[in-house]
Amino acid sequence: MDNSGLAYQWIQALHSYLAYFVLAMLIFAVANALMGWMGKKDFTMHKDLRISLFALILSHIQLLVGLLLYFISGSGLKAIQTLGMGGLNSAARLLAVEHPFTNIIAIVLITIGWSRHKKFMESEKKFKSIAIFYGIGLLLILSRIPWGQWFG
Repeated sequence: MDNSGLAYQWIQALHSYLAYFVLAMLIFAVANALMGWMGKKDFTMHKDLRISLFALILSHIQLLVGLLLYFISGSGLKAIQTLGMGGLNSAARLLAVEHPFTNIIAIVLITIGWSRHKKFMESEKKFKSIAIFYGIGLLLILSRIPWGQWFG
């Protein structure tokens, strides 16, 4: 196997395994924000900020790895260039179009939630911003995971 094939396999494995950590951290961040919002707790820099920030950082790293994979993978941009948009079956369309596009939107929403929370002084508004935007981002990510590849 040549170095480019090995690099592709390494990046694909990184993207796949990192996804578990990103999902776990996003679920934890959303749950923490919901509990803080509904429980009318104080937003702390020690715990709440770090949970939200770590979820943001991991999701951005995953996006960068995913974009790299999109441009070197045969099922990303090359699939569109080879088959055209009309030539993609549903599985190919998921990997080449729906998964990357939806996850970019999800990361944008997560980033908006992070940015918005910094503008507020009130704990309730901070938690609400994170809960809503991270939550919608998480739902979008879950909707476009290629589950067949994970469990198939």
